[in-house]
Amino acid sequence: MLAQPAAITRSAASRAATLVGRLFFFDNLRIVAMALVIMQHVGQVYGPTEGVWMIPPQAETAFILDPFFTVNRSFGMSLFFMIAGYFAVLSCDKKGPRPFLKDRAVRLGIPLLGWAVFMALVQIFLMPTPATGNRLGIPWPVEVAHMWFVELLLIFCAVYAVARMLLPARPAPARDSRVPPGWAIVLFALGLAFASAVVRIWYDMDEWVYVLGVIKLQPFDLPRDLALFIVGMLAARRDWVMRFPSRSGRVWLGVGVALAAAWYAFRLAFPAGMDADERLVGGLFTLWESFLCVGMCIGLTVLFRDLWNWQNSLLKNAAQAQYATYVFHIGVVLVFQWLAMPLDAPPLVKFLLVSLFAVPVSFLVGYWLRKPLRM
Repeated sequence: MLAQPAAITRSAASRAATLVGRLFFFDNLRIVAMALVIMQHVGQVYGPTEGVWMIPPQAETAFILDPFFTVNRSFGMSLFFMIAGYFAVLSCDKKGPRPFLKDRAVRLGIPLLGWAVFMALVQIFLMPTPATGNRLGIPWPVEVAHMWFVELLLIFCAVYAVARMLLPARPAPARDSRVPPGWAIVLFALGLAFASAVVRIWYDMDEWVYVLGVIKLQPFDLPRDLALFIVGMLAARRDWVMRFPSRSGRVWLGVGVALAAAWYAFRLAFPAGMDADERLVGGLFTLWESFLCVGMCIGLTVLFRDLWNWQNSLLKNAAQAQYATYVFHIGVVLVFQWLAMPLDAPPLVKFLLVSLFAVPVSFLVGYWLRKPLRM
């Protein structure tokens, strides 16, 4: 069994009780996840990627970053959505649906609108098109760049708040209700893989869609991100995070790490890939991705809950700056990538060097801008 529904031991229960006061482990988990997001964007110049970036990639790239990109994107943003779903429930319960919706509209909507205006100016003055005589660009569809996450999160929170206002209130589940057993988690991962496979019949990786010209989303990843947001909501409502058995969490973390290591081994051993039926490869990849995502999201949450539920002043400041860091880190990354352009060094060395500076400086910028911008 991958998760035991049996009662948690007395020591685990007492430890969970001490966690209720402040969820430091979620703050720390988001700091680490944010660092991975920054490094993912740093690697756009130094690794083999088909994505669009403001600085062109080097002629020579570090292939070892290819599996890094794949593993990171297979769970990183979904982990953010899961945590966001967890706190959406807690915040909505505390404030009420209407104040919660107003708070999210301000906190998420204003930075999103500001970034959309900025990108519109970039499109107009720096991206001319033949239709305008090569003088001015057209700011349509609305481009929000990396703020797609904030846009989707705002939509998810708005739907939840409206549903809470319209649907009759139901009694909260008993706090001693069972955590999901192993077979249920396996079925969830299989269902997630199936839903993703269906969507990917029509949409490829890195294919972006602009719904009504204003909602930017990537259908390739949408089932996973939405599913993990809902999982976070259920985890908050049913107290799964505090009561999930530590042993089962380690097992799921082992599943995620093993699948990640397997992908590194496969890509480094077969950099050109293998000849196989495209549908078979796509199905196996979707299964691999779904189980890795589930394993890492469960495993890392339990690991941080058990071992890293504390904060010093540095971690506290980084946690408070995490949202502003996400909003503004792109500019910091671009500056350091530009500064590293004249450097005569292998691409992997440049990646490590730029990451070494971009990660802490991004958090510093986020911390400095958080209070003046009320973020």
